[in-house]
Amino acid sequence: MKLLIVESPSKAKTITKYLKNQYKVVASVGHIRDLPKNNKQAIDIEHDFKPHYEISPDKGAIVAELKKLTAQADEIYLATDPDREGEAIAWHIAEACHIKKPRRVTFHEITPKAIQEAILHPRTIDQNLRKAQEARRVLDRLVGYDLSGLIWKKLRYGLSAGRVQSPALRILAEREREITNFIPDFFLLYTGLFQTSKKKPISLTYTTPPQSKSQEIKMRAEAERLLTLGRKGSWHIGDVKETPTKRAPYPPFTTSTLQQAASSRLGYAPSITMRLAQKLYEQGFITYMRTDSVTLSTDAKSAIAEFVINHYGKELFQERHYITKSKNAQEAHEAIRPTDISLTHGGRTPQEKKLYQLIHTRAVTSQMIDAQLLRTKITAVCSHNDVPTLQTTGSVVVTPGWLICDTNAKNDDVILPSVTVGEILTLNDFSTEEKYTEPPRRYSEAGLVKELEKRGIGRPSTYASIIKTLYDREYVAKEGRSLRVTDTGDVVSAFLEKHFADIISDDFTAGMEEELDDIALGKRDYAATLKKFYTPFAKQVKSKEKIEKMTTLGDAPKGMKCPECGGAMVLKLARTGKFYSCAKFPDCIGARTLEGEVRSNEGPKKTGEICPECKGELVERTGKNGAFVACGNFPKCKYIKKAEYVPTGNEITCPVCNKGSMIERKGRFGIFYSCSNYPDCKYAIKAKPTGNICPQCQSLMMEGTKTIPERCSNKICPNHRPDKLGK
Repeated sequence: MKLLIVESPSKAKTITKYLKNQYKVVASVGHIRDLPKNNKQAIDIEHDFKPHYEISPDKGAIVAELKKLTAQADEIYLATDPDREGEAIAWHIAEACHIKKPRRVTFHEITPKAIQEAILHPRTIDQNLRKAQEARRVLDRLVGYDLSGLIWKKLRYGLSAGRVQSPALRILAEREREITNFIPDFFLLYTGLFQTSKKKPISLTYTTPPQSKSQEIKMRAEAERLLTLGRKGSWHIGDVKETPTKRAPYPPFTTSTLQQAASSRLGYAPSITMRLAQKLYEQGFITYMRTDSVTLSTDAKSAIAEFVINHYGKELFQERHYITKSKNAQEAHEAIRPTDISLTHGGRTPQEKKLYQLIHTRAVTSQMIDAQLLRTKITAVCSHNDVPTLQTTGSVVVTPGWLICDTNAKNDDVILPSVTVGEILTLNDFSTEEKYTEPPRRYSEAGLVKELEKRGIGRPSTYASIIKTLYDREYVAKEGRSLRVTDTGDVVSAFLEKHFADIISDDFTAGMEEELDDIALGKRDYAATLKKFYTPFAKQVKSKEKIEKMTTLGDAPKGMKCPECGGAMVLKLARTGKFYSCAKFPDCIGARTLEGEVRSNEGPKKTGEICPECKGELVERTGKNGAFVACGNFPKCKYIKKAEYVPTGNEITCPVCNKGSMIERKGRFGIFYSCSNYPDCKYAIKAKPTGNICPQCQSLMMEGTKTIPERCSNKICPNHRPDKLGK
């Protein structure tokens, strides 16, 4: 038997169709091993940062099946994705299944030709690529655990930091402070509405240089004088400048530019874009979607040339060669493009189809001629010299070139009427509008991706996960298309900027990415690189253990008094954001909102029970997962009473520990069901269990939908999505 192992079931299905059952194609369903959650057991720092991997809890059945198949196979091919992560997955499969001589094959598009070519030229697992991915994983774990642990102690439990996540947050927080500290300047916009000699309307403007607010009165008085002169005077065309310009097409997509374009044109979040692109890749519609290269293969260029000539004419075709600007370009060696350019539509869902169309259009236009435009600048002059010269600009598309294919890329420039120098204008209205300069805009998701790429922070495959992490940690909130830093995010970033400015700086983060790239190229040693970073970093973290806990963020404004005792107030951070608290807390519980309004604070309800740890009184509190009982002396005492569960006799026994019962709980994402023996047993499922056992994998069955009343709780079991069976 010839066995070919990939990560994705969807990818396996497509490849099986192409290979016509010549190989047995199975999926590992992503990573099968990972570092244990306990950091002390995960990495042996003393012995060259050796990681200790364990089979992921939900992958036991898959690994057992893979071991069985690999033992029976005559030839074993590992066809995971052609990047560092794919190389690492291939290595983990080989290690877990004890494969002695695995054949590693890679392809950047799922087509019969590419797959057959890859199988004809297998290689060994690239240990440099694998070690680079391992270094990234270990580094992120060490930084994340150490920084997060410190933040828990000094700020608030449950917060986190990360090697790449925190620099991204810093960029957003710095922009937020720019907006907060921005002082607007005053300026005036003069607008003249005219008619040409041919009775065509034309509007021209002049903007004054911005001035401080102290100049407003003087500028208004000057404006009244100039408006009077302008309305009395005569106007004519002072100058007409026509400049031929051209717009070149964009290179084909990289991971970063695809995320930016999908965000601005389709409104897709980077995480959604990558999920859709993954589906298109697995279905064989596009080439591999994690790449920072803009090059196209010779075959791809030939196919695009034929498509352009057949659909738009030979005169619109122009062969173009794009050079990848990233000095450390890695991952796949070709840009994102359709595997078959003749397919103008691809994908199954409406979202997939829109993204495919975007990718297809970008690939086609990359080999087309420039668009020729005529940009025109017109000025209008008043007979009174004191009145400022007005001007306007516009453009006309002379030859559309590539814009004939990508119609959504056209500019909305104003088309101006035809005028000549010296032509008399008839003034219809002359007015001014008072304006203030605006602060810099917040980053959008596309803008943040562009900024991360520009600064060398992260890599194409990490941008989506970085933004998702910021959302998940509630450090960032989305307002329209803009990313606003929350109070929590601002406090965390300020703490890291104060105490770990070097670790979250652009230079350090980008430099570390280059060192990881060097490991992938075999230019750096894994252990030496990690030791060089971690030794001083660990000392730095340890030195910060001495700093005082940030229970307050500063004093309240002088006029802000406690509504309970009239005393001074301080700024504090709660899960809901910043607020003002009485400086005498917990002796006084007075509180105000940031706007100064009295904040309701009745205090926790007393239970009458005694804390077993500090002999204080237990009180009822409410957290993100509902009500619980804890010590009233928090934060000095952090005792939490374990909720008692009283069996009713009708419960479903936990299939993992066979001791607890499956009970309903409430989490941050809603209702779920887990073992009553938590935390000793952490088994949980999303929907209510029915009590039946899946005949396929022996997991619990849970409630489904109207059309599928019951389905397996195991995500990797075929019975989890029985509607897909037989398709």
